[in-house]
Amino acid sequence: MTTRRPTLETDLLYLMRIGAPGAEKPVARIDDETYVDLSDTVTDFDEAFFGSGGLDGIRPVVAERATAGRVSRFAGERVGAPIARPHQILCIGLNYRDHAAESGMPVPDEPILFTKSPNTLVGPYDDVRIPRGSTKPDWEVELGIVIGGRTSYLDSVAEAREAIAGYVVVNDVSERAFQLERGGQWSKGKSAETFNPAGPWLVTADEIDDVLGLDMWLEVNGERRQTGNTKTMVFDPYFLVHHLSQFLVLEPGDLINTGTPPGVGMGFNPPVWLRPDDVMELGIEGLGAQRQRVVGPR
Repeated sequence: MTTRRPTLETDLLYLMRIGAPGAEKPVARIDDETYVDLSDTVTDFDEAFFGSGGLDGIRPVVAERATAGRVSRFAGERVGAPIARPHQILCIGLNYRDHAAESGMPVPDEPILFTKSPNTLVGPYDDVRIPRGSTKPDWEVELGIVIGGRTSYLDSVAEAREAIAGYVVVNDVSERAFQLERGGQWSKGKSAETFNPAGPWLVTADEIDDVLGLDMWLEVNGERRQTGNTKTMVFDPYFLVHHLSQFLVLEPGDLINTGTPPGVGMGFNPPVWLRPDDVMELGIEGLGAQRQRVVGPR
Protein backbone atom coordinates (compact mmCIF):
# COMPACT_ATOMS: atom_id res chain seq x y z
CA MET A 1 0.00 0.00 0.00
CA THR A 2 1.11 3.56 -0.64
CA THR A 3 -1.29 5.34 1.70
CA ARG A 4 -1.54 5.05 5.45
CA ARG A 5 -4.62 3.71 7.18
CA PRO A 6 -6.74 6.48 8.77
CA THR A 7 -6.11 6.92 12.50
CA LEU A 8 -6.73 9.75 14.91
CA GLU A 9 -2.98 10.00 15.43
CA THR A 10 -2.52 11.12 11.83
CA ASP A 11 -4.95 13.98 12.51
CA LEU A 12 -6.28 15.31 9.23
CA LEU A 13 -6.84 12.76 6.50
CA TYR A 14 -9.67 13.55 4.13
CA LEU A 15 -11.28 16.88 3.27
CA MET A 16 -14.78 16.73 1.80
CA ARG A 17 -17.59 19.15 0.91
CA ILE A 18 -21.14 17.86 1.12
CA GLY A 19 -24.48 19.41 0.25
CA ALA A 20 -26.35 20.91 -2.67
CA PRO A 21 -24.39 22.71 -5.42
CA GLY A 22 -23.40 26.14 -4.17
CA ALA A 23 -24.31 25.26 -0.58
CA GLU A 24 -21.68 22.63 0.29
CA LYS A 25 -20.32 22.54 3.81
CA PRO A 26 -16.71 21.62 4.67
CA VAL A 27 -16.19 18.39 6.61
CA ALA A 28 -13.40 15.97 7.46
CA ARG A 29 -14.16 12.36 6.62
CA ILE A 30 -13.36 9.93 9.44
CA ASP A 31 -14.48 6.72 7.71
CA ASP A 32 -17.10 5.53 5.23
CA GLU A 33 -19.90 6.25 7.69
CA THR A 34 -18.88 9.31 9.72
CA TYR A 35 -17.41 12.78 9.41
CA VAL A 36 -16.52 15.80 11.53
CA ASP A 37 -18.50 18.92 10.62
CA LEU A 38 -16.18 21.92 10.23
CA SER A 39 -18.70 24.46 8.97
CA ASP A 40 -18.60 26.35 12.29
CA THR A 41 -14.82 26.68 12.01
CA VAL A 42 -14.13 26.98 8.27
CA THR A 43 -16.11 28.93 5.69
CA ASP A 44 -14.98 26.69 2.84
CA PHE A 45 -11.98 24.82 1.48
CA ASP A 46 -11.06 27.69 -0.79
CA GLU A 47 -8.21 30.05 -1.62
CA ALA A 48 -8.52 31.89 1.69
CA PHE A 49 -8.49 28.63 3.66
CA PHE A 50 -5.38 27.17 2.03
CA GLY A 51 -3.59 30.52 1.90
CA SER A 52 -4.02 31.19 5.62
CA GLY A 53 -2.62 27.87 6.82
CA GLY A 54 -6.07 26.40 7.29
CA LEU A 55 -4.84 22.80 7.12
CA ASP A 56 -2.73 23.22 10.24
CA GLY A 57 -5.57 25.07 11.95
CA ILE A 58 -8.15 22.31 11.60
CA ARG A 59 -5.93 19.33 12.45
CA PRO A 60 -6.41 19.70 16.22
CA VAL A 61 -10.11 20.47 15.76
CA VAL A 62 -10.69 17.26 13.82
CA ALA A 63 -8.70 15.18 16.32
CA GLU A 64 -10.45 16.70 19.34
CA ARG A 65 -13.95 16.27 17.95
CA ALA A 66 -13.32 12.76 16.67
CA THR A 67 -11.86 11.70 20.02
CA ALA A 68 -14.84 13.20 21.86
CA GLY A 69 -17.29 11.42 19.58
CA ARG A 70 -18.51 14.66 18.04
CA VAL A 71 -19.07 13.08 14.65
CA SER A 72 -21.99 13.00 12.24
CA ARG A 73 -23.17 10.16 10.05
CA PHE A 74 -23.39 10.49 6.31
CA ALA A 75 -27.04 10.45 5.32
CA GLY A 76 -26.95 10.34 1.54
CA GLU A 77 -25.89 13.95 1.07
CA ARG A 78 -24.54 14.98 -2.30
CA VAL A 79 -20.75 15.01 -2.37
CA GLY A 80 -19.29 18.10 -3.99
CA ALA A 81 -15.75 18.66 -5.24
CA PRO A 82 -13.46 18.68 -2.17
CA ILE A 83 -12.25 22.20 -2.97
CA ALA A 84 -14.24 25.29 -3.82
CA ARG A 85 -13.90 26.77 -7.30
CA PRO A 86 -10.15 27.41 -7.71
CA HIS A 87 -8.45 30.45 -9.14
CA GLN A 88 -7.31 28.27 -12.03
CA ILE A 89 -7.27 24.68 -13.28
CA LEU A 90 -3.98 23.90 -15.01
CA CYS A 91 -3.58 20.72 -17.06
CA ILE A 92 -0.60 18.77 -18.31
CA GLY A 93 -0.93 17.00 -21.65
CA LEU A 94 0.71 13.75 -22.79
CA ASN A 95 2.31 13.09 -19.40
CA TYR A 96 2.25 9.28 -19.78
CA ARG A 97 4.40 7.75 -22.53
CA ASP A 98 1.81 5.12 -23.47
CA HIS A 99 -0.91 7.76 -23.76
CA ALA A 100 1.28 9.88 -26.04
CA ALA A 101 1.82 6.81 -28.23
CA GLU A 102 -1.91 6.00 -28.49
CA SER A 103 -2.56 9.66 -29.34
CA GLY A 104 -0.01 9.53 -32.15
CA MET A 105 2.03 12.31 -30.59
CA PRO A 106 5.66 12.48 -29.42
CA VAL A 107 6.57 12.37 -25.74
CA PRO A 108 7.13 16.04 -24.84
CA ASP A 109 10.55 17.38 -23.84
CA GLU A 110 8.91 19.60 -21.25
CA PRO A 111 5.37 19.71 -19.85
CA ILE A 112 2.58 20.67 -22.24
CA LEU A 113 0.36 23.18 -20.46
CA PHE A 114 -3.27 24.06 -21.13
CA THR A 115 -6.10 25.29 -18.94
CA LYS A 116 -9.66 24.33 -18.12
CA SER A 117 -12.26 26.85 -17.08
CA PRO A 118 -12.60 26.79 -13.25
CA ASN A 119 -16.38 26.47 -13.61
CA THR A 120 -15.94 22.97 -15.06
CA LEU A 121 -15.41 21.71 -11.49
CA VAL A 122 -18.20 19.43 -10.21
CA GLY A 123 -18.64 16.67 -7.66
CA PRO A 124 -17.42 13.10 -8.16
CA TYR A 125 -20.93 11.67 -8.62
CA ASP A 126 -22.50 14.54 -10.57
CA ASP A 127 -23.70 14.02 -14.14
CA VAL A 128 -21.32 14.85 -17.00
CA ARG A 129 -23.10 16.79 -19.72
CA ILE A 130 -22.14 16.44 -23.39
CA PRO A 131 -21.95 19.92 -24.95
CA ARG A 132 -23.89 21.06 -27.98
CA GLY A 133 -22.26 20.08 -31.25
CA SER A 134 -20.15 17.39 -29.60
CA THR A 135 -19.20 14.33 -31.63
CA LYS A 136 -16.17 12.93 -29.76
CA PRO A 137 -16.53 13.18 -25.96
CA ASP A 138 -13.86 11.24 -24.08
CA TRP A 139 -12.69 10.32 -20.56
CA GLU A 140 -9.38 10.68 -18.68
CA VAL A 141 -8.67 9.52 -15.11
CA GLU A 142 -5.99 11.75 -13.59
CA LEU A 143 -4.18 12.60 -10.37
CA GLY A 144 -4.98 16.15 -9.29
CA ILE A 145 -2.61 18.32 -7.25
CA VAL A 146 -4.03 21.03 -4.95
CA ILE A 147 -1.68 23.93 -4.20
CA GLY A 148 -1.32 24.91 -0.54
CA GLY A 149 0.10 28.42 -0.71
CA ARG A 150 0.97 31.25 -3.10
CA THR A 151 3.88 29.93 -5.09
CA SER A 152 6.22 31.35 -7.72
CA TYR A 153 9.83 30.93 -8.84
CA LEU A 154 10.59 27.94 -6.65
CA ASP A 155 14.34 27.41 -6.40
CA SER A 156 14.24 23.62 -6.52
CA VAL A 157 12.06 20.57 -7.13
CA ALA A 158 12.46 19.74 -3.43
CA GLU A 159 10.73 23.01 -2.52
CA ALA A 160 7.71 21.96 -4.56
CA ARG A 161 6.83 19.28 -2.00
CA GLU A 162 6.08 21.99 0.55
CA ALA A 163 3.79 23.81 -1.89
CA ILE A 164 1.37 20.88 -2.27
CA ALA A 165 -1.65 20.72 0.05
CA GLY A 166 -2.91 17.36 -1.18
CA TYR A 167 -4.14 15.15 -3.98
CA VAL A 168 -7.51 14.30 -5.54
CA VAL A 169 -9.00 12.07 -8.23
CA VAL A 170 -10.10 14.01 -11.30
CA ASN A 171 -11.78 13.06 -14.56
CA ASP A 172 -10.40 15.35 -17.25
CA VAL A 173 -13.38 14.96 -19.57
CA SER A 174 -12.56 16.07 -23.11
CA GLU A 175 -14.27 16.77 -26.41
CA ARG A 176 -11.71 15.65 -28.97
CA ALA A 177 -13.24 17.30 -32.01
CA PHE A 178 -13.27 20.66 -30.22
CA GLN A 179 -9.77 20.00 -28.88
CA LEU A 180 -7.97 18.79 -32.01
CA GLU A 181 -10.06 19.81 -35.02
CA ARG A 182 -10.96 23.41 -34.18
CA GLY A 183 -7.68 25.27 -34.61
CA GLY A 184 -5.58 23.31 -32.17
CA GLN A 185 -6.91 25.07 -29.11
CA TRP A 186 -6.96 22.36 -26.44
CA SER A 187 -8.86 24.48 -23.93
CA LYS A 188 -11.88 24.53 -26.26
CA GLY A 189 -12.16 20.77 -25.88
CA LYS A 190 -11.65 20.80 -22.13
CA SER A 191 -13.82 23.59 -20.73
CA ALA A 192 -17.45 22.55 -21.24
CA GLU A 193 -19.62 22.57 -18.14
CA THR A 194 -19.20 19.53 -15.85
CA PHE A 195 -15.93 18.53 -17.56
CA ASN A 196 -13.88 18.28 -14.34
CA PRO A 197 -15.40 15.97 -11.72
CA ALA A 198 -13.14 15.96 -8.63
CA GLY A 199 -13.07 14.04 -5.37
CA PRO A 200 -14.66 12.46 -3.43
CA TRP A 201 -12.05 13.80 -1.02
CA LEU A 202 -8.72 15.57 -0.83
CA VAL A 203 -5.98 13.54 0.86
CA THR A 204 -3.36 15.76 2.47
CA ALA A 205 0.12 15.39 1.02
CA ASP A 206 1.63 14.08 4.25
CA GLU A 207 -0.69 11.06 4.13
CA ILE A 208 0.72 9.76 0.81
CA ASP A 209 3.82 7.63 1.31
CA ASP A 210 4.64 7.44 -2.41
CA VAL A 211 2.69 9.56 -4.85
CA LEU A 212 4.57 7.81 -7.67
CA GLY A 213 3.13 4.41 -6.90
CA LEU A 214 -0.65 4.84 -7.09
CA ASP A 215 -2.76 2.51 -9.22
CA MET A 216 -5.34 4.21 -11.48
CA TRP A 217 -8.35 2.82 -13.33
CA LEU A 218 -11.43 3.81 -15.30
CA GLU A 219 -14.40 1.81 -16.59
CA VAL A 220 -17.23 2.73 -18.95
CA ASN A 221 -20.45 0.76 -18.52
CA GLY A 222 -18.54 -1.78 -16.44
CA GLU A 223 -15.85 -2.38 -19.07
CA ARG A 224 -12.27 -1.57 -18.09
CA ARG A 225 -10.84 1.13 -20.32
CA GLN A 226 -7.87 2.55 -18.41
CA THR A 227 -5.39 0.80 -16.14
CA GLY A 228 -2.28 2.66 -15.07
CA ASN A 229 0.00 3.80 -12.29
CA THR A 230 1.44 7.19 -11.44
CA LYS A 231 4.95 5.71 -11.59
CA THR A 232 4.79 5.92 -15.40
CA MET A 233 4.41 9.71 -15.45
CA VAL A 234 6.91 11.51 -17.66
CA PHE A 235 7.03 14.49 -15.26
CA ASP A 236 6.24 13.83 -11.60
CA PRO A 237 4.09 16.13 -9.41
CA TYR A 238 7.06 17.85 -7.74
CA PHE A 239 8.72 18.59 -11.08
CA LEU A 240 5.44 19.94 -12.44
CA VAL A 241 4.87 22.34 -9.55
CA HIS A 242 8.45 23.61 -9.74
CA HIS A 243 8.24 23.94 -13.54
CA LEU A 244 4.93 25.79 -13.55
CA SER A 245 6.14 28.19 -10.85
CA GLN A 246 8.73 29.50 -13.30
CA PHE A 247 6.02 30.74 -15.68
CA LEU A 248 3.06 31.80 -13.54
CA VAL A 249 1.95 32.37 -9.96
CA LEU A 250 0.20 29.39 -8.40
CA GLU A 251 -2.49 30.49 -5.98
CA PRO A 252 -3.69 28.62 -2.87
CA GLY A 253 -6.35 26.08 -3.84
CA ASP A 254 -5.31 25.94 -7.50
CA LEU A 255 -5.80 22.55 -9.15
CA ILE A 256 -3.29 20.87 -11.46
CA ASN A 257 -4.45 17.88 -13.53
CA THR A 258 -1.33 15.83 -14.20
CA GLY A 259 -2.20 13.76 -17.26
CA THR A 260 -3.76 10.39 -17.99
CA PRO A 261 -2.53 6.83 -18.65
CA PRO A 262 -3.45 4.96 -21.85
CA GLY A 263 -6.95 3.72 -22.60
CA VAL A 264 -8.82 6.87 -23.59
CA GLY A 265 -11.55 6.54 -26.18
CA MET A 266 -9.49 8.36 -28.80
CA GLY A 267 -6.86 5.62 -28.61
CA PHE A 268 -9.10 2.73 -29.66
CA ASN A 269 -9.36 1.50 -33.25
CA PRO A 270 -11.96 2.50 -34.11
CA PRO A 271 -12.28 5.24 -31.47
CA VAL A 272 -14.92 4.85 -28.75
CA TRP A 273 -16.80 7.96 -27.65
CA LEU A 274 -19.11 8.65 -24.72
CA ARG A 275 -22.85 8.68 -25.32
CA PRO A 276 -25.84 9.71 -23.18
CA ASP A 277 -26.63 7.18 -20.44
CA ASP A 278 -23.06 5.83 -20.38
CA VAL A 279 -21.66 5.44 -16.86
CA MET A 280 -18.03 6.21 -16.03
CA GLU A 281 -16.45 4.78 -12.87
CA LEU A 282 -12.87 5.63 -11.98
CA GLY A 283 -10.48 5.85 -9.08
CA ILE A 284 -6.94 6.10 -7.75
CA GLU A 285 -5.49 3.98 -4.99
CA GLY A 286 -6.02 5.63 -1.61
CA LEU A 287 -7.84 8.64 -3.08
CA GLY A 288 -11.29 7.14 -3.58
CA ALA A 289 -13.53 6.48 -6.57
CA GLN A 290 -15.98 8.41 -8.72
CA ARG A 291 -19.09 7.55 -10.72
CA GLN A 292 -20.72 9.77 -13.34
CA ARG A 293 -23.66 9.30 -15.67
CA VAL A 294 -23.37 10.95 -19.07
CA VAL A 295 -26.31 13.15 -20.12
CA GLY A 296 -27.12 14.90 -23.36
CA PRO A 297 -26.80 18.59 -24.26
CA ARG A 298 -29.06 21.23 -22.79
